[in-house]
Amino acid sequence: MADKTVLAALGGGVLGAGLTAAILVAAGPQLMGERMVRTAMTDHPEILVDAGEALRRQQLEPVLEQNRGAIETAFFSSAKGASAEEADVVMVEFYDYACGFCRQTKPEVERLLAEDPKLRVVYRELPVLGPDSMVAARASLAASKAGKFDAFHQAMWAAGRPSEASIDEALAAVGIERSALQDPAFDAELQKNFDIANALGASGTPLFVIGDTIIPGAESYESYKAAVAKAREG
Repeated sequence: MADKTVLAALGGGVLGAGLTAAILVAAGPQLMGERMVRTAMTDHPEILVDAGEALRRQQLEPVLEQNRGAIETAFFSSAKGASAEEADVVMVEFYDYACGFCRQTKPEVERLLAEDPKLRVVYRELPVLGPDSMVAARASLAASKAGKFDAFHQAMWAAGRPSEASIDEALAAVGIERSALQDPAFDAELQKNFDIANALGASGTPLFVIGDTIIPGAESYESYKAAVAKAREG
């Protein structure tokens, strides 16, 4: 479970910004004069965005480092692509089966996996959209423990939004009984995921962690691929 000291980073978000922008915001009035700084901010509002992102990156760097192992280590079979030993980049997705944006990004992630033999994707349950999401997450963890994560993952998405009927359909497809969902290990896994996601400033799903890049939301295939390339470059 994430150390309590990392929870100070709850305001985190997207990584990446310009050092120049941060300096301008912090020291601009002393260096340039208040009117010039105000004009710069009015004409170039992206400066404020960049400066905020620079601050968030500073806050989140220690969170990522302290929790790297917990973030990138899959729960039993909750991973696809290269093995942990063979992968040179790990892409982590915090997701909810009831999340439409997660459904939207699924083909993008699978495209990356199909194209990149050195990529490993680790899936972390983050059921934030109600009781049915929680049951679906526990069902997924049960499938993962049984070595059937991918089969359940595909069946659950195919069955539709989580409900008693769709969850039972997905469980039946992989031969898992409802009683398997009561394993107390699942409580610990879900709590760990919530703690880490909170520490990373998550406001919903999906949340991606790719190397040192955090992507809080659904973006394009090109965005994910660029983050993978950046992680690979080190």
